[in-house]
Amino acid sequence: MKQTAPFVITISRQLGSGGAYIGQQLAKKLNIDYVDREILSKAAKQLAVVEADLESRDERLLSFWNSFFHINGFAEDYHLPPQMNFPFDREIFDAEADVIEHIARERPAVIMGRCGFHILREYSNRVSLFLHADISFRSKRVQELYNLSEKAALEMISKNDKERANYIETFTGKKWTDARHFNLTLDTGKIGLDKSVELILNYLKSI
Repeated sequence: MKQTAPFVITISRQLGSGGAYIGQQLAKKLNIDYVDREILSKAAKQLAVVEADLESRDERLLSFWNSFFHINGFAEDYHLPPQMNFPFDREIFDAEADVIEHIARERPAVIMGRCGFHILREYSNRVSLFLHADISFRSKRVQELYNLSEKAALEMISKNDKERANYIETFTGKKWTDARHFNLTLDTGKIGLDKSVELILNYLKSI
């Protein structure tokens, strides 16, 4: 069946599972765009906030107290730190969803994270991937990437997993690790990153 809409791959990934590397390699081999920070940049522009500040909220929710002060409008009266004047979580999600939908309509791309699998769930020419790995593989990779001790890497992974799972469930109503929401899930630690790329490419040829 011929597809008229641009082909899009969405990648949801656990920290340390090699999602960025695999996404970049897929984009290179398929000769399509790799989209990650572009989403952040365009959403920040749409919300009229500094991109670096919005990055601190990427795929995570406001803390209870930040959210409380924001909702009740105390920031201006009590001169709270500037970050408490940030957009609501829903505003950020909607802005990023708008950017993702626009990209999917206009050009082929590999789209990283930010609930892309859910935002584009009705999109006709899309493949959604979930990449995961065991904790030892992820910890070793995070240690190397961020120059961290094993303890710090494990703490970073645990925190990121909780924040990302909470964010995704809040805005999609879905469990992040439920394989039913994806076309293909891979244990990159067992397969290896480059072989994961090959496997995905072979899968794409078969559909």
